[in-house]
Amino acid sequence: MVNTAPAPTTDPVGGDVPDLTRPRPETTTVKDTPGYTVFRWVNTTILVLVAAVTLYPFLNLAARAFSSEAAIRSGDVTVWPIGFNTTTLMSVLEQDLFWRNYANTVVYTVVGTAIAMALTTTFAYVLSKKYLKGRMILIGFAVFTMFFTGGLIPNYILVSELGFKNTIWAVVVPQAINVFNLLVMKSFFENFPVELEEAAAIDGLTTYGIFFRVVLPLSKAVLATMVLFYAVWFWNSWFPAFLYMDDPEMYPVTVFLRNIIAGATGTGEGLSDVAVQIGANVKAVTMLLTALPIVCLYPFVQKYFVSGVMLGSVKG
Repeated sequence: MVNTAPAPTTDPVGGDVPDLTRPRPETTTVKDTPGYTVFRWVNTTILVLVAAVTLYPFLNLAARAFSSEAAIRSGDVTVWPIGFNTTTLMSVLEQDLFWRNYANTVVYTVVGTAIAMALTTTFAYVLSKKYLKGRMILIGFAVFTMFFTGGLIPNYILVSELGFKNTIWAVVVPQAINVFNLLVMKSFFENFPVELEEAAAIDGLTTYGIFFRVVLPLSKAVLATMVLFYAVWFWNSWFPAFLYMDDPEMYPVTVFLRNIIAGATGTGEGLSDVAVQIGANVKAVTMLLTALPIVCLYPFVQKYFVSGVMLGSVKG
């Protein structure tokens, strides 16, 4: 016969055994308090308002790009197109110079970001080693360039003497290292676990092996953040190309945009309806086409963005 007697409530030594079948009393957490609920709603409301204020200019730009000339001039366009019109968009897309400048921008951004990341990561890794002789001197040289430059004319003469005029190197080389990004990466590498590097050295890896096979694979967050910073930097850069290039076919699309904005100042008198429509929203169309790739790129690296900046700037 099976024994169905209840289990003893005391252990053989004489101590009490807790009854595991009895429901535990509910505990109140911070998230269950009324104050936290109010904070959450207030915080959500503020963030929604900030997001709306941030998004409004871009939405207004997109709406103006597809609105009619009459609606734009009357000021009726807000965040939704009025009198939907693609005349200006098709006019810009049909220009061969726009596509050549767009291709130039892609090349300048990819090449410039690759060179900048190579120089920034290696320089930052070297500066992160506190046992390096002359480390503070190198840091001083880098920080000095944040506050003092040679000036516009000396830079122009230098770029010209190096033979960089009307080449991609006039855009890429002078902006190869951003000191702010360098210091962020240096701070990140300073907080990198030394034990991992020592273990890799014991396993026989050289300094280059440790850097490429251990450090960089574990630094994806800060690397993705720096790639985003440099990509936006080179994509939006227009002044070096405007200064050092004479051939319009070598311009990036930002210079094309600058020329469009500078030229779109007509009053519309004596022009055809198509010309008036193009003049009304050509700036909005070109600005939208210029900003769209970076806007589309950001969601793919956003998950690394916050953690990369925090890892490299808060610690140390």
